[in-house]
Amino acid sequence: MLKVAILDDYQNVSQQFVDIEKLSGKYEFKIFSEPFIDENDAIEKLADFEALLIMRERTPMTQSLIDNLKRLKFIITSGLRNKSIDLVATKKRGIIVCGTEINVNPTPELTWALILGLARNFKEEIDNMYQGYWQSTIGVELKGKILGLIGLGKVGSQVAKIGKAFGMQVMAWSENLDLSKCKELDILPSSKEDLISNSDFLSIHVQGGERYRNCITIKEFDKMKKSAFLINTSRGPIVNEDDLIIALSTNEIAGAGLDVYEKEPLPENNKLRFLPNALLTPHIGYVTAENYSIFYNQMIESLEACVNGKPIRVIE
Repeated sequence: MLKVAILDDYQNVSQQFVDIEKLSGKYEFKIFSEPFIDENDAIEKLADFEALLIMRERTPMTQSLIDNLKRLKFIITSGLRNKSIDLVATKKRGIIVCGTEINVNPTPELTWALILGLARNFKEEIDNMYQGYWQSTIGVELKGKILGLIGLGKVGSQVAKIGKAFGMQVMAWSENLDLSKCKELDILPSSKEDLISNSDFLSIHVQGGERYRNCITIKEFDKMKKSAFLINTSRGPIVNEDDLIIALSTNEIAGAGLDVYEKEPLPENNKLRFLPNALLTPHIGYVTAENYSIFYNQMIESLEACVNGKPIRVIE
């Protein structure tokens, strides 16, 4: 019987979306709801498993982890792209890696929740309401403000359209910016320098990886308006976290809305947790019932296809 591990089911909800009991005659499932302490812990606990069903980028599938899981045959990830899987290592070992479809719209929706929360001081005002206080801050309007986008792909384009609907001026930059898309969406293409210095709300929507690692550092924060807000729903390492903490602590920028972090889950003692101008959510950009239904059902579908020798949605 194939031994299958479902990793990083933080909310312990996988069985709400797929009936693994129906498959108990073919597979022996084990659900891991807590993050592993470290890679050695993962190696020890996953040593006997032949298939891993993983949630995007929660447990990195590094070369050393893959090399130490001698029985591993299949990795099924949520989404069709997962930069935390070392595909060179899986290919060398002959491990098949498959993915699932994903709804893109939840991340733009969360991006706007963070933008609106920052503009209207939701964190302070909501906390104060529960403490018995009334109207303690003054918000800012979005109409006429400049929305700067780092990245204009599937997510960035949706964020741009909503910004236009609010009456904002929208600018965009990336290393491979599609000028035809800028024209189609009536967005001003920009240099990185102009985007950084002119944006009232700077929102990040590029892929993770080395290309954009430390794209925003203290150098960029120094050039931003003191009234500007940074929003990151993409990947934590795109923004240098230490520099961001300095910028927020010294009011170099007005605030930040973050759904992603350098280390996840965010450590309890991380300084971001204690900054009044940081609006934080726990990487829930893709965490919706609709997406989870797609993820877990298609993970099982992909697993079955692999076992039958006809893999689908293969990631290479």
